[in-house]
Amino acid sequence: MQENDIKFLEDTFKKYYFDHFDLIRVPNRTSEREFGFQKFNSGMTRHISIKDDKELHLLLMKNTPSDVYCSNACYSFPNLPMNEKDWKEADLIFDIDAKDLNLECRKNHTISKCNECNEISTNMNSCSKCNSIKLEKKSLPCKNCINASKNEVSKLSSILIEDFSIPQNNIHVYFSGNEGFHVYVYNSQFQQLGSKERSELTDYIMFHGAIPETFGMKKIKPNRSTFPDFDEKGWRGRFSKEVYGTKSKRSKIITELIVNGYSSFQKTLDDLSDKIGAKIDPNVTMDIHRIFRLPGSLNSKSGLTKVFCTDLTKFDPYLEASFLNEKLVEVIANCPIRFNLKNTKFGPYFNEKVSVPTFAAVYMICKKLATIS
Repeated sequence: MQENDIKFLEDTFKKYYFDHFDLIRVPNRTSEREFGFQKFNSGMTRHISIKDDKELHLLLMKNTPSDVYCSNACYSFPNLPMNEKDWKEADLIFDIDAKDLNLECRKNHTISKCNECNEISTNMNSCSKCNSIKLEKKSLPCKNCINASKNEVSKLSSILIEDFSIPQNNIHVYFSGNEGFHVYVYNSQFQQLGSKERSELTDYIMFHGAIPETFGMKKIKPNRSTFPDFDEKGWRGRFSKEVYGTKSKRSKIITELIVNGYSSFQKTLDDLSDKIGAKIDPNVTMDIHRIFRLPGSLNSKSGLTKVFCTDLTKFDPYLEASFLNEKLVEVIANCPIRFNLKNTKFGPYFNEKVSVPTFAAVYMICKKLATIS
């Protein structure tokens, strides 16, 4: 990233943290958390201990970070090296990202930037100018991406509430600031689970490793009465609704399942994980030492804010997570895909000089699709 772009982003981010510190959600037990940050064009600084919101504000003003992070874990000594921190417990956090959902729409709004000659195009396999295959992919997520991610959040929330009796108000959903959502579970029975147990929990939530016997199927002489009923709770109930469709079809479908045999039933279960399991990133949930983007902070991949979703259904990130100002900035934009921010359409731009609001300029520069003129 060029120096003038970095200076513009740093000035804009600093103004955001000065004007919108009220959006920052300082976590409870602040002094037991590990904080970290990155600056533009530099590595991560972590193992930082902060007492309160005043110290956090000072850190933001002094360092002008591109990204700010906080641990899900609580430690006795958060500022010490990892093996000396004395881990106590960790909030349960899930990451749902549109890039992991294999959506058909992504090919329509993903751009490749050649690392050899900097050519930008919609060609995903090789550079259209120099044929290099060293490409950096940049996605400008669409409404469909966000809606698909919301659907996974809803599936996850249902499982947490119905199967684990977690109160709705202990589940907090945040837009990540780029392509998806972070789901936090507070004050649950899972706080002190280690990585191995959290791995087993993610398998359950993703519907991985299901065995036919759990759903009534046996290798020898299956019994019709042991197959799930339509109104059962948990995975047996979800299985019924997805496989039978309706109560009236239950008997007929069970007959077909028995005729097709055990191996076919196992394949049915494996295929179902894609439909009824929640598509979370298991590595994120398993990591009890991870530092997560701080709620209320800016995401350097977009210039959008990680914000709390009070109403997930109505939430529009391209309106509700865009807090940067509207002062016009002149940029050279090379963004061949149209995008929408704050109810305004921008692009496509083909290596041209344009004046756009600061929030749109930051979005394109963060995506490496524009530079300050």
